Amino acid sequence: MRNRQFHEWPPIGITAGITALLTGLLIATSCTNVVSTDPSLASSDKLASSDKVASEADPDISTETAIAPATKVVALTSLSSDLVETLASDVLVGVSGSSIVEADPRFDGLTVVSQRRSEPDLEKVIALEPDLVIGSMGFHDKTLQRMEELNIPTMAYQINSWEALDAFAQELATRLGADGSGVRDRLDACLTQASDSPKADSALILVSRQPMLSPNKESWAGDFLNRFNINNIAADWQGESAFNGYINLSAEKVLEADPSALLVIDTGENSLEQFKSEPFWDKLKATQTEQVHTFEYFGLINPGSLASIETVCEKLGSL
Repeated sequence: MRNRQFHEWPPIGITAGITALLTGLLIATSCTNVVSTDPSLASSDKLASSDKVASEADPDISTETAIAPATKVVALTSLSSDLVETLASDVLVGVSGSSIVEADPRFDGLTVVSQRRSEPDLEKVIALEPDLVIGSMGFHDKTLQRMEELNIPTMAYQINSWEALDAFAQELATRLGADGSGVRDRLDACLTQASDSPKADSALILVSRQPMLSPNKESWAGDFLNRFNINNIAADWQGESAFNGYINLSAEKVLEADPSALLVIDTGENSLEQFKSEPFWDKLKATQTEQVHTFEYFGLINPGSLASIETVCEKLGSL
């Protein structure tokens, strides 16, 4: 596929579960491209052609060549599953075994082609005879490449901004022959809960403890805070990190910044309690004034689903 971006899988160093969780979810939110392929558009000397059909700078996309609407879709992420089901409830045939999908009765009875953070079962995907397979760049590259070799149309996406999410949703609507205005309306309604003016107090998101990661403005989470006029103290910070849009923090850096509020991400490993054990924790303004807030991973760090995003909007709007 053209325009693919590959990411390394360095160890996170918390636990094996958190390593896989952070890697998979951060990969899924670290860029803005949507790449779509359809073998039906192939020329006589090519099996398939691919086009970059969406970008952060161009959220309203229309394809140059008409493509028949997909009728049997396999979605390899919770976000793509949710969007497909929202846009066209009768076309989804295969989903990933993510916690969001497992908890949503809309997906009951559908074939699960992967379990949590494992790679999809190719035989299960192929047996469903899909005419569109959707996955995230980096994490699902091998699966999507295999689909292309079998002349199965694919879409690959990565998201690090609100515009990129809207672009993906609208392009997906086009591929499904559906009306994407309902999804756009939900996203717009979400943003109405944002403060009208910038908040003076600073905030810092803590994604993980070892290493201590925080998103800057080049991430989905960073753009989310910006949309809500929340002063992300790490917005312009740069440094070495395994993930685009995220930086490694030291205890000294956090103490020096001394944010007014801390947004701690709950990764299911008692994250907040772990941070409370750090020597610097009680020295921070945010902890002394009880301005420590916990957020789920899905929604703020990884979009996850429209409902997850809406939950974050409500919570950020009340800060």
